[in-house]
Amino acid sequence: MRAESEMRISTTPQRDVEIVRGEGCLLFGVDGRTYLDFGVSHGACNLGHTHPAVVRALQDQARRLLFVGSGVRNDARRGFLAALSEIVPAPLSRTFLSNSGAEAVEAALKFARSATGRPGLVAALRSFHGRTFGALSVTWRKEFREPFEPLLPGVDFVPFNDAEALAGAVGKDTAAVILEPVQGEGGVYVGDPEYLRAARDLCTDRGALLILDEVQTGLGRTGRTFDLERAGTVPDVLVLGKSLAGGFPIGATVVTDDVHGRLRGSHHSTFGGGPLACAAGVAALRVLRESDLAGRAADLSVTFLRRLRGLDSPGVREVRGIGLMAAVELRGKAAPVLEGLMDRGILAIPSGTATVRFLPPLVVTPEELDAAVLALEGVLAGG
Repeated sequence: MRAESEMRISTTPQRDVEIVRGEGCLLFGVDGRTYLDFGVSHGACNLGHTHPAVVRALQDQARRLLFVGSGVRNDARRGFLAALSEIVPAPLSRTFLSNSGAEAVEAALKFARSATGRPGLVAALRSFHGRTFGALSVTWRKEFREPFEPLLPGVDFVPFNDAEALAGAVGKDTAAVILEPVQGEGGVYVGDPEYLRAARDLCTDRGALLILDEVQTGLGRTGRTFDLERAGTVPDVLVLGKSLAGGFPIGATVVTDDVHGRLRGSHHSTFGGGPLACAAGVAALRVLRESDLAGRAADLSVTFLRRLRGLDSPGVREVRGIGLMAAVELRGKAAPVLEGLMDRGILAIPSGTATVRFLPPLVVTPEELDAAVLALEGVLAGG
């Protein structure tokens, strides 16, 4: 059989490892080696790999119905929408289902322009919202953007956590401000609660919508069901994805009744809200709630972040984090450190060229967190 690299279009760096099975925080390679997932599932497996409840839900649904479009009602879809409505804060009430976080962002941007009749968008420096054209247009890093320009016009970027700069960018033509409450791909920069509240007030005052992208931060990652809880504020549009169905592809764009009532035009996703994804989503949300994974992440993060911040290495410039979402910014390149971690059985990911990012499943054990810190300490000590 030809090698995967000879058949697949790959536009991102590839690790020299082949994963064939997963369980909890563990990943098993074709060579028999065992690894700890500290990011290579990109935050999509908060419940861990192959959680029994999600697997059982998929099996049961697959026996009954693999797919039916959204033009007819479906019990799995209805069940998932009901489960999601129980955890999103009011007045968010209406949900559009898609297949990924990027698709959910695309819907959010279209809904913002449709509901307001305005063209402009405001996003933050270091932002990341996805790689499809609309999502990429509000993503900041030039290496992601430049090969595909020109992108959507009318997008302004302002410094994150700078309420004054945000106020200067939002005007009568602004349809929406889109923010991550914690910038994940940008390096785990945590939004100040006062800044997020100021963004909410500003959008209300100037007739723009506030879109919060919680694709990475949502579903317990930061120690809360949604990170917006830190600021005690609710957006007009909430964007979700990644772990929403326990590792099965799904995206959700949740809006208020007010936004829903102002929508014009049409939007559709063939596979969005399919029975398999919705069945997995019902199971995932039940586990999230009943196992209090958000509370678990909050508890585990105290020791994890303290140990990372206590690393005694001249190679570390700064450690940032919240919940089980951490970044170690280095004084050199991240790539050799990531390779060293992989050699020690830890699969982490980068944020840019000089930052190592940790996004373990929320079922990670204290011992597994210790193993990751010790591995990083060893790699840094070895130069």
